[in-house]
Amino acid sequence: MRSLRRSIKADLGELLTLAWPVVISRIGFMTMGLIDTLVVARYSTEQLGFHALAWAVSGVVLTTGMGLLSGVQVMTARHRGEGRPQATGGVLRRGSVYAFWIGLVSMLSLSFGGEILLSSLRLEPHLVAGAAPVLAVFAFSLPLYMIGGAGSYYLEALSRPRTVTVAVVACNVLNLAVDLVLVPGGFGIPALGAAGAAWGTFVARLVLMAWFYAAILRLPDARALGLFAKPIDGPRAAAEQRRIGYGAGISMFVESAAFTAMSIIAGWLGGVAVAGWGILLNMAALIFMAPMGLGAAAAVLVGKAFGAGDRVGVRRFGALSFGVCTGVLTLVALIVFLAAEPIAAGFTPDPVLREMVAAGLVLSCLFFVADGLQVVAANALRAQSDVVVPTVTHTISYTLVMIPLAWFLAIPAGMGLSGIVWAVAVASLLAATFLIGRFWWVTRPRAPTRLG
Repeated sequence: MRSLRRSIKADLGELLTLAWPVVISRIGFMTMGLIDTLVVARYSTEQLGFHALAWAVSGVVLTTGMGLLSGVQVMTARHRGEGRPQATGGVLRRGSVYAFWIGLVSMLSLSFGGEILLSSLRLEPHLVAGAAPVLAVFAFSLPLYMIGGAGSYYLEALSRPRTVTVAVVACNVLNLAVDLVLVPGGFGIPALGAAGAAWGTFVARLVLMAWFYAAILRLPDARALGLFAKPIDGPRAAAEQRRIGYGAGISMFVESAAFTAMSIIAGWLGGVAVAGWGILLNMAALIFMAPMGLGAAAAVLVGKAFGAGDRVGVRRFGALSFGVCTGVLTLVALIVFLAAEPIAAGFTPDPVLREMVAAGLVLSCLFFVADGLQVVAANALRAQSDVVVPTVTHTISYTLVMIPLAWFLAIPAGMGLSGIVWAVAVASLLAATFLIGRFWWVTRPRAPTRLG
């Protein structure tokens, strides 16, 4: 019993040591959007609506691309567990090239088709006209974000997440400085509003990409990791890396597209509603970065145990991740519940919008824990090459359940923004229940799934 307690304590320490800088870096990534929202909201409610729509559409492409690149993290961790660190350099090389092409296609698609897409969503013409140029600027920075994302996944899988954390914190400061000049105007530059915030994000993503790869190339063990040599694994390893990414990419596309649909439904309710949802979405996304970071740490540790053939370790790291996620997000929900009005007041001076946001924040506390658990469970499953069930679960929960339920509650049932939040809560609970159940099933003592 004592040895078991020591083992659990050691595993928990390893999980938290890896997780906390990853959580901070994930929060930092999302804080860029939050900073943009804060600065634009203080400038203009109308411009906030433009920013919210553009961010929602570009966010679908961004999160899908990062999902496609998740094989970098999983395969790097797995090779470490197998005792083959020299194979990880090939993982990064493949991932970086893949990221370039994903980013380029994403940029061209949104640059030339973004306004057409917005126009097809039956939004008010002035919303389309205002959001389209902002979306174009976000599109320009997508290749930078994708390539930088591959680098950050690699560093985290090597258990060197502090480099990512420091870079993200520094670039948030840079993003804020650029926003404060470009959004309201200054130093002879005219006010750019939401487009100015998008340019701030572009600058920050450019610096982040350069920072990550400079750090990787300067690693003391860079040659031992195979960074300057041809990949030692063949087409099968490349195919497995892409396969893991396909599952995560589809899941993230489904979920992010579903949340974009929530922005569209809010747009049908009017400009104030879409601005309010934009604030709620940014707050929820910021909080979501904590379980995203914890899920990334869980994927690394579960992937290492999986690569080493340690079934007990896989189950133990999963259980610890679920427990930590539940505890942290319960505390976060309590804080948000008690501080909803001050948080809303910090976003906007508009009294109507402030009241709507405060009510939405209180209601959002219903889904924080479930939303966090579903992403941790999905990452723990993908680390074992179980990619189909998370994808199917997200499709059912967020597309077949959340979207029609949100539309019904918000518009026919007359619940407005509250109806959208209720739909998110139901879908998140459904996804979390299925994915945690799947994790316990595939890691049960006599499961037929072969590890290693």
